[in-house]
Amino acid sequence: MSKEDIKQLIAQRAVQEGLTETGISGVQLFRATQAIPCVPVVYDPCIVAIVSGTKEAVFDGQRHVYGDGQYLCCPVSMPIKAGTPEASLATPLFGVLISLDQRIMAELILEMDNSGAHSAASHRIPPNQSIGLARWDNSFTEALLRVLQLGDSKTDTAILGASRLRELHYAILKGEAGEFARQSFGPGNAIARSIAHVSSNLGTAISIEDMADRAGMSRAVFHRKFKQMTTLSPIQFVKAMRLNNAAMMVAGGTSINEAAFEVGYVSLSQFSREFKRMYGQSPRQWAETQKSATGLRLQREI
Repeated sequence: MSKEDIKQLIAQRAVQEGLTETGISGVQLFRATQAIPCVPVVYDPCIVAIVSGTKEAVFDGQRHVYGDGQYLCCPVSMPIKAGTPEASLATPLFGVLISLDQRIMAELILEMDNSGAHSAASHRIPPNQSIGLARWDNSFTEALLRVLQLGDSKTDTAILGASRLRELHYAILKGEAGEFARQSFGPGNAIARSIAHVSSNLGTAISIEDMADRAGMSRAVFHRKFKQMTTLSPIQFVKAMRLNNAAMMVAGGTSINEAAFEVGYVSLSQFSREFKRMYGQSPRQWAETQKSATGLRLQREI
């Protein structure tokens, strides 16, 4: 079993640009044959694994470029910039997007703790990062291939899909991303729960006091722990989540007024000022730029 087998499966099934469903909840294949510069996106908790080509993710000034030697782990919803700057017909990008299941991860962490199991000790992702790269290992490769092989049979997928997806989550927890993922899915993940609440309620008023209360912390302690985990202050994080979501909506054809309202802005002028400060373009200029961009659907989704 090898990455080449995984690549062949993806190439056979992902025949169009963008995402292709596998029939297994939370597992999607993708391909890109056009270069796409880094643009604002929001990653929900996920793993992005590349088997051909390279992909790029940028957060808080840190640039992560990865191919088939590492996979990207994003254990909480994060506002980042992502792109496929080197994809082409000659060098296509093939990969897998795996949504991380909160229930499966929490159950496995508890079982691993009870059994005394630990994740890989070497080259761990630094604890104060919001996204990170982990090395492909044999366990991850084999578990991912076993998941993708289910696509050959709807019956196998229905009967074995849940167990093989659990096996894949276990491989992630055993690997270099394991300790990193525990920050969000293990006991004491109050900051991760706060981020999940923010991500689901961008259209409502969000105060730092409310976020701290939900985490069961004082404002000062919450601010410090939040910044340790995300590198951003709570206010910076909420603003970035709102603006990245708005940028994606505008790029997809939503009106500027509607996008601003949907992510919680009541003042269009404030939205325009903060949008231009963040991206260097007004919302209207951004919309015009994205109308002429190619491969937009792919970038908005992965």
